[in-house]
Amino acid sequence: MTERVLPLVVRIERAAPPQRTDALEAAATAVVCLLDSAGSEGRWPQEVAEWQDGRIRKVVRRARGAEWRRALALPGITVAVRTAEVRVHPPVPLDDWPRDLARLQVSGTELTDEATPPEPGPEDVVLWINPGLEMTAGKAMAQAGHGAQFAWWGAGEADRAAWRERGFAVRVRTAGPARWDALAASGLPVVRDAGFTEIAPGSATVVADAPWLRVGVPEV
Repeated sequence: MTERVLPLVVRIERAAPPQRTDALEAAATAVVCLLDSAGSEGRWPQEVAEWQDGRIRKVVRRARGAEWRRALALPGITVAVRTAEVRVHPPVPLDDWPRDLARLQVSGTELTDEATPPEPGPEDVVLWINPGLEMTAGKAMAQAGHGAQFAWWGAGEADRAAWRERGFAVRVRTAGPARWDALAASGLPVVRDAGFTEIAPGSATVVADAPWLRVGVPEV
């Protein structure tokens, strides 16, 4: 079986970089859009199946100007969330990326938020970030994508249909320390990083929270 990785490309123009939370939410939604497209439309079935059978690795790269236009010309799905645009491409072999993606930079994703995002609602799909870890936006985007994938895997058909009607919208928020401890111990899905970049192997990075995941889970 071919080991594959999921490429995510975030558009970061010099004059107008996206807000950090917008980029994280766009990346998470893009992952779910790809999973849904593979199932409902049968797009890239072999690539997605081989990737999901492996380590579901995700790599985020940045693009601007002509780089972004070249990324748009390749097969994929573009998701826009407020100030952010992210394009997800079908999973590629770990050591055989398309040239126009391989040449993009991984570094340079140090994004910030100008304002504190609002508190999510009770019906939202929320990806809670560990407040004790320092991650670049690119790293956090990949982790949010993992969390969104966990939420997708845990959803039934009715849940997925309702989520689809909302455009697979997610909320990505950094939990306070006390909330994080409660979430991590609650029984909700927890993303643990493999430790390839930035943080130690096994670090808990994200807790996925959605109405359908809370069945039998104590209120946090």
